[in-house]
Amino acid sequence: MRLSTKSRFAVTAMIDMGLRQNQGPVSLAAISKRQHISISYLEQIFSKMREHGLVESTRGPGGGYSLSRDANHISVAQIINAVNSPDPLEEVSGEGGQNGYVAAEELWTHLNQKMDDHMQSISLHSLIAAQISKGGEVPANNSPKRGVFAKKPQTTVTRKIPNSVFALGNA
Repeated sequence: MRLSTKSRFAVTAMIDMGLRQNQGPVSLAAISKRQHISISYLEQIFSKMREHGLVESTRGPGGGYSLSRDANHISVAQIINAVNSPDPLEEVSGEGGQNGYVAAEELWTHLNQKMDDHMQSISLHSLIAAQISKGGEVPANNSPKRGVFAKKPQTTVTRKIPNSVFALGNA
């Protein structure tokens, strides 16, 4: 299991969608605006989640995405595994034992299994319920490094330059 930015955004988007599930399908544009994640990135994430049967799409006006099953039956591990396809470069080669890689592989496999077990035990419903108990809305992360819509702080520049030739003559 790989904990990446894509998996973090996927869990965040699923919580956002779960909070608004009773209002009908949720558009990616609305999630993008609330969570400051680019629409194209959300399209990639939701495409993979749709392939894995976590969400359903509705086309047309008023369309968007909705959970394909009850949030109690969707685990965080399923979301993470859906958006992170396995990388063939992570396979252990036959010559890996010579440099100690295989010896350490048991440690990483054990850690990965523990992490996977923990993520399997967390349901999307529990994350949604926790968010509702905190105030009902997914808090907006105002981090300057978050998403393509992150706003840079604006500074006001005041100039003391005359705005005309006559004002310049009087100065």
